[in-house]
Amino acid sequence: MTRKLKVYVDRMSQPSRAVLIFCRFNGIDFEEIKVDISKRQQLSPEFREVNPLQKVPAIVHGSFNLSESHAILVYLASAFPGIADHWYPTDLFRRSKINSVMDWHHSNLRHGAMGYVVNTVLGPALGLPLNHKAAAEAEKVLLSSLSKLENIWLNGDARFLLGGSQPSIADLSLVCELMQLEILDEKDRNRILSPYKKVLRWIEDTRTATNPHFEEMHNILYRAKKKFQQQRSRVAETGTEPSNKMGGHSKM
Repeated sequence: MTRKLKVYVDRMSQPSRAVLIFCRFNGIDFEEIKVDISKRQQLSPEFREVNPLQKVPAIVHGSFNLSESHAILVYLASAFPGIADHWYPTDLFRRSKINSVMDWHHSNLRHGAMGYVVNTVLGPALGLPLNHKAAAEAEKVLLSSLSKLENIWLNGDARFLLGGSQPSIADLSLVCELMQLEILDEKDRNRILSPYKKVLRWIEDTRTATNPHFEEMHNILYRAKKKFQQQRSRVAETGTEPSNKMGGHSKM
């Protein structure tokens, strides 16, 4: 395939950021096409032609369309020349282990982290009421997932998942998920993450290993974090309820 890769993303989406960081870090020539979820552009007829599931990220490479971030990362690591083997190893056993982590991720870490953030912070920005019961249930899933990360997937002294000395596509996907906790109140984020020393070190190791692209792709999240902090301060000072709009930074 000689046609330029097209990557349809919203940088406030955790999986979108993982795909973008991978492409930038590995020097893949691509066109980034923004799909603004806050404006419901993923529901447009034009985007439905790209991804009938109407979610980001999605890619078009020549006549080939693909959705779902893990499938996209696997494809990119396999289809483009010169991608280092550590991202998605040719060794069958190690590749299968990476697949197992990514399969686990969606119904565990992502389910808990996303559910908690939506029901404690993002609800009003999405036009939804905060649901404390749902937040409590999501927190249980999140803490259980962090414990498994700490004691199973990060078992030993290695810097990355499954004993790796360099990051894989699983590391990138899972760390981008946890970065969404940045928009929480700092005390809340620290309460959740601080008991998991290996997880915190792994986040920083993955950030360092993929910079400057990691920071570039997370700048939108840092800006959203500042807006939410300012909003919380206003609520504390005035007692007024937060607005349902966050200047376009409400999308997952």
